[in-house]
Amino acid sequence: MRDILTVTLNPALDLATKVAAVTPNVKLRCDPAQLDPGGGGINVSRAVAILGGRARTFVVLGGHNGEHMAKLMTEAGLDLIVHPARGETRSSLSVLDQGTHEQFRFMLPGPQWNDIDVATVTAAVTFAAQPGGLAVVSGSIPPGVPLTIPLDLARQMAARGVDVIVDTSGEALRLAGQATDRAIHVLRMNHTEARDLIGRDLCDLTDAADLAERLVAQGVARIVIVARDSEGSVLAAEGLRLHAPAPAVPVRSKVGAGDTFVGAFTLALAQGHDLATALTWGVAGAGAAVMTDATRLCTRADAEALRAQCPAVSI
Repeated sequence: MRDILTVTLNPALDLATKVAAVTPNVKLRCDPAQLDPGGGGINVSRAVAILGGRARTFVVLGGHNGEHMAKLMTEAGLDLIVHPARGETRSSLSVLDQGTHEQFRFMLPGPQWNDIDVATVTAAVTFAAQPGGLAVVSGSIPPGVPLTIPLDLARQMAARGVDVIVDTSGEALRLAGQATDRAIHVLRMNHTEARDLIGRDLCDLTDAADLAERLVAQGVARIVIVARDSEGSVLAAEGLRLHAPAPAVPVRSKVGAGDTFVGAFTLALAQGHDLATALTWGVAGAGAAVMTDATRLCTRADAEALRAQCPAVSI
């Protein structure tokens, strides 16, 4: 199996809880909190491990939250590469309103970086990536870090023969979307991020596939994936357009579904499967993730059982 390295620059100690109702100006009595190490790349590594694979996890950690997160990740069996952060690793909070079943998510910004932090972390990530392997750059960007960092890391690692999967959003996605050198191997976005990228809603699956195909033709990435929520995901590569439908499952929490998709998709690539199989695994993994509470991601049994409902076909 090819090596997998995940990169999390702005991790968070995730606290998830439930309350009878979210009401302003009163004390809300919450259920006991579930604590999990959070952040895009960390969640991808967790998903890979749940699904029977192994990924090395490069993470920037600092302070008491960082120590707690390192302990949780070690206990979960993750293979850590810890780079020290200048400040305290951030926290995040998700609260489920049991009356409405709506989920409220509060994300803190994380510690401020300077130019030296950016240079040292970039060098450390590039050194950690193994030629011939896969690397996943995912999650939010710390304050003070150039929004070109996903693309910059992809270029550094691609020069060493690493296939880089980027899952980003907002201005970082827009900047990555201007590239023409195919340094990014796989670029993934959800339908909201795609809308923000092009300034309009995608009408349907064909419209999403057209966007993915256009980005591939422009040289943004070799492979582009657009997630369509309940419709599944579409993928475009040179000469290839695929759609894998989402399975019909009960939705308990969408937290981590996108990261689970990336983990399952990346694991399939690492094991040598083709893109159709990888897309099927990704969509099944995301479907399994929404079936679990809070930040639990998926179960391997659910993900494997759902694959039959998510066959990737040409579109």
